[in-house]
Amino acid sequence: MEIRRALPQDIRELLHFLKMRSKYAVLLVFVVSLVIIEKENNFLSRVSDRLKQSPQALAEANGTEVSPVPAENGSLASLQELDAAFSQLRNHLHNITLQLAGDRDPGPRRHILLMATTRTGSSFVGEFFNQQGSIFYLFEPLWHVEKTVTFLPGGASAVGSALVYRDVLKQLFLCDLYILENFISPAPEGHLTPFLFRRGSSRSLCEEPVCTPSAKKVFEKYYCKNRRCGPLNITLAAQACRGKQHVALKTVRVRQLEFLQPLVEDPRLDLRIIQLVRDPRAVLASRMVAFSGKYETWKKWASEGEAPLQEEEVQRLRGNCESIRVSAELGLRRPGWLRGRYMLVRYEDVARAPLQKAEDMYRFAGLPFTPQVEEWISKNTQAPLDGNGVYSTCKNSSEQFEKWRFSMPFKLAQVVQDACAPAMQLFGYKLASSPAELANRSFSLLEEAQPSWVT
Repeated sequence: MEIRRALPQDIRELLHFLKMRSKYAVLLVFVVSLVIIEKENNFLSRVSDRLKQSPQALAEANGTEVSPVPAENGSLASLQELDAAFSQLRNHLHNITLQLAGDRDPGPRRHILLMATTRTGSSFVGEFFNQQGSIFYLFEPLWHVEKTVTFLPGGASAVGSALVYRDVLKQLFLCDLYILENFISPAPEGHLTPFLFRRGSSRSLCEEPVCTPSAKKVFEKYYCKNRRCGPLNITLAAQACRGKQHVALKTVRVRQLEFLQPLVEDPRLDLRIIQLVRDPRAVLASRMVAFSGKYETWKKWASEGEAPLQEEEVQRLRGNCESIRVSAELGLRRPGWLRGRYMLVRYEDVARAPLQKAEDMYRFAGLPFTPQVEEWISKNTQAPLDGNGVYSTCKNSSEQFEKWRFSMPFKLAQVVQDACAPAMQLFGYKLASSPAELANRSFSLLEEAQPSWVT
């Protein structure tokens, strides 16, 4: 009877907590709910023991006569009624908790790695995860690592770089953002830095409480787009990461999928890897515009044809295609450690049906697809022509993804096709046999995507 009298008091406390407007209301309600449920379980246990010891005890306590129904059946009926009542209360409290948390069950914590190369549309696709409010999203955090590793005396080997990238990714997925302080230049002071690369491309770093009041005479090199914030407080960023339900990272600096096996097998992580690829002819055309200075040799050869194209340049192109192909083949072989955790996506399929592919990626990652993500995709895939800048994430995607084929010289396309034929075949990119075929819109350069690309 003491427990019965205690329950209304707990409920009154619950109602009091529900009226609180502080940021701790949800946590407090959840704790109170657990306390009530625990008391209910104790109550059921005591009632069950009492009924087993004396079938008449409950009836005498209530001042009623003993039922003629056998004691065993009476005990069972009473327990069933009590269980049904408490189940209803538990469901009610659970529903209240869900409503306060955002009217959805967040599910287990997921970690998503969007793995790509430059000019494959990864910034655009990364926004699919950046727009989901329960995801802590980081845009190219390995940029700082690459700068530091590259400028070490003598440089670093590809294997050495891959190992450093892997270890940094692991810490970032675990919300240890302090790891970046070893690579940001100038080094942060007091965990504050105005130099985090493309901070404005990560919503979580530009919203409260991470967005602190702006400081005068402090130059924010990579500032937030929609509001003025002070230098990034890495401690607040790490706390925000831990406060989000999921973590997603986008990088173009990880090529070797096999180096990620320790992350996939880490029991602290639930890692899903999405590898984004694009037609290498389109990638080269885009890089020649975005990184013009690095492709002067290609442009001169394509326009003038006087100076021969250096074999070193062709070998670099072939090496890039091969590293992508090798990683994709590993993922598509479905090794035990990677089964159910790898998805291959072509940018062209995203451009043609962005909403459908976004839903596919969310389904693969086990994440709820929210109206905010859908709204962003609708607004940013029907952009006007002047919204298609080199680094813009606003794309008239259905018209842009094949634009390259109408301006690329055929001899340039031939070089790419010769160097990247194995990768193009794996990803379903058709070879053009003539200038007319390359520029013929009615001739599709895409084969149908394969269902086996989601493993």
